[in-house]
Order: sequence, then C-alpha cells, then structure tokens
Amino acid sequence: MAIDIESTDVKSEPNVVPLCDVLLVLLIIFMVVTPLIHKGIDVRLPAAINTINMPENPDVVLTLKRDGRIFLNGEEVTLDKLTEAVEEAFIDKTGERKIYIKADAELEYGAIVQAFEKIKDAGIDIMGIITEIKTKEE
Repeated sequence: MAIDIESTDVKSEPNVVPLCDVLLVLLIIFMVVTPLIHKGIDVRLPAAINTINMPENPDVVLTLKRDGRIFLNGEEVTLDKLTEAVEEAFIDKTGERKIYIKADAELEYGAIVQAFEKIKDAGIDIMGIITEIKTKEE
C-alpha cells in the first residue's frame, strides 16, 4: 500500500490568532496602567500664556495642594519643617540651586507666600512656577 504524499494537506502557516489575543491583552494592560504611573502629586495648575519649558526631570519640586498639604519631591512635609526639608533636598545637588513650585490654582495666595518665605530661609533664591499653557480660547 502506497501513501500519496501530494494528497495530504499540510499547512506550514503559523496560527496568529493566539498571538493577536496576547497582544490585545497587553495593549489593554498598558492603556490602563500608563495613567497610573503619572509622576508627581495631582494639582490643578493655573494657566499662563507666557511660559518657558521646564527641564524634564527637575531636581526639587515643591507641590502645594488646595487642602493645604505640602509635598517636597513627592514626600509630605509640614510648613514648620519646610525650611529644613528644602535644605536637605539640596545637600547633594551640584550646580544651580533652583526649586520648581506646583501650586493648585485655587490655593489661597497667603499659603504660597508662606512657602516662598520658608524657601528663602533655606537659602534658595531661584524659584520656578509650574503652570499649564493657556490657549487662546481660555
């Protein structure tokens, strides 16, 4: 009995359906996880027209939330200990001693001034204020 080799249907094509399933699951995972990786403390920043680009990874960022909480590089500090915390943040930093401030748009002005005074007491003279870029429609 002879077997006819030409009559057997052998497919040499890979099955890509499982690969597509895995890729779609990975895409969904990345779409869900990426917004959660957002770096920093969430605040509603004020908008300004005349802005300059800040560095991608600033050394020291002070965040002032609307509820009065203060964060220095992501760690919560009190207003009383802000001067010491800023001094410690700049201990191992070389070059220009510059701090970037992210203050909520609805934060009262007096809280911002108090934070500025504590930063000045720490010996920091250069402060940058982080804002959103204002569009013409606003």
